[in-house]
Amino acid sequence: MKEINPIRVRDLLGHIADAQRRLRELGRLPEEEFLADYRNTESAKYLLMVAAKSAIDIGNHIVSHLGGRAPKDYADTFAILHELRIIDLELAKRLQKMARFRNMIVHLYWDVDNQKVYQIIQNDLDDLDAFRQAVQSGLFS
Repeated sequence: MKEINPIRVRDLLGHIADAQRRLRELGRLPEEEFLADYRNTESAKYLLMVAAKSAIDIGNHIVSHLGGRAPKDYADTFAILHELRIIDLELAKRLQKMARFRNMIVHLYWDVDNQKVYQIIQNDLDDLDAFRQAVQSGLFS
């Protein structure tokens, strides 16, 4: 079995951190101002896609190298990371929701509720911090 590529994982962790930083900047806007300008909402959707896909890619990289079962879909990647004891169950469930929301952005872009995007920026970015911390402590400590 091949080893986990720490450079790849760190690069992807950096993409998540960068997207989070930019999302938090957008999150400092009042909701009305955020929603009034399509550049804010479209940027936020893109940044959420980048962060989610980077987390999924990290998860798939870890799963494939640690010998976990093949994920059924992107959300299942986080269930497997829990099975491998990389992340806890509650974080896995929250990240599964993130993966499903990412799929909605990608496949049903026109149906995404921009208020929901704003609420995610306000309330859920810490899940990505927890994921980054779990990966770093699980793989690089």
